[in-house]
Formats: sequence, structure tokens, C-alpha cells
Amino acid sequence: MFGFLKVLARNVLKGPSTDPFPFAEAHTPARFRGQVRLDPALCVGCAICHHVCAGGAINIAEREDGSGYDFTVWHNTCALCGLCRHYCPTGAITLSNDWHNAHLQSQKYDWCERQFVPFMQCEGCGAHIRPLPPQLAARAYGPGGFDFASFMRLCPSCRQLAAARADVHIPEASAMPAAPAGHADEPAIREGDATAVTVKGDETPATGVQQ
Repeated sequence: MFGFLKVLARNVLKGPSTDPFPFAEAHTPARFRGQVRLDPALCVGCAICHHVCAGGAINIAEREDGSGYDFTVWHNTCALCGLCRHYCPTGAITLSNDWHNAHLQSQKYDWCERQFVPFMQCEGCGAHIRPLPPQLAARAYGPGGFDFASFMRLCPSCRQLAAARADVHIPEASAMPAAPAGHADEPAIREGDATAVTVKGDETPATGVQQ
């Protein structure tokens, strides 16, 4: 009898062993998979998260005015599987520790994460393009002799031209090798040649020249 009273007194002094939720915040592990969060600065709109979403909770829709696209994830449909975070190539998607998904029936159409990702305008041709995060550009194009800050503000076609110009070195006229002795008067273009001759930035195709 006295042993039971000792256990009872010890438990009363120790307090409850369970979390006091909902009267106080419950303990949440650091790696707990909670509500999905998106960083618009890292999103490129590849829609991989939309395709791998187990619950079909993610939707990516481009706006009619072409200004960008809306990213939406419905918390009441999300299965908290973490596939979107795992497959996101830029790390734009994270899972928070917020697991509070209880909501009123009147809030069911607003219980979601919405983010707007604006399109950029290409500085080369003016076309609307999806943003390119710096870390993704460095992985895709590697080290080069071009400015990444301006390179990321170009569309894919203009990026190819910029990368080609950065990799190809055109020697100056003073650095060209001198003509061999005895061939100084030899014409630069022989009969039947169809190569391109570059003179001060102008590229002119050479046709067959009759001497």
C-alpha cells in the first residue's frame, strides 16, 4: 500500500509525461516533414514537383498576361512524402516543421501555399524567360570567360551565342603569322575557294575568283 502511495506522489511531483498540446506547443523533431514552402528566387518552373507529387497537391499555372506563373500547393491534399523537395533541382522547395493542418470548413479553399514567380525579360532579344538561379547556371555552363550576372538575364538562344563568343578567341591582325618569303604577292583567295573572310568584323563569303 505504501509503495503505491510513493509511486503516486512521485508521479504527481514529476508532472504529466505527454505533451500539453493543444494548451501548449508540442515538441516537433528537427527533420519532421510539415507544410511545403517555396522560395520564388530559386524556382525555375520546371514542374518536376508537380509530376512527382503523390497526392496531386501541386499546381503550376502560367498567367494569361505572360508576366510569370503561380505556384500552388494544397496542404489538405499534400501527403507530406517529401518527393517534391527530393527531386527539386534548385532546392527551391523545403518542408517546414509546421504540421498544423486542422482548419475550418470555410477555409478549405484558402488552405494552401501560393507563390508568384515573375518572368524575366531577355536583355538580348526581349523575350520573356524563366529566372535562372546562379547556382544552377554555374552547374549547367561551368567556368567560362563570361559574366554570370549578365549571362543569367539572357534567353537560352542568347546564352548560346554569349557562351560561343566567350569560348572562341579571334586573334588580332598584328598577331597573325607573317606570310612566308617568296609568297608575299600570292593572292589570299585562290580560284574555287568558298571560305569566309573576316575584315574588321564583317563576314563576307568569298566566291570563285577568276584571276
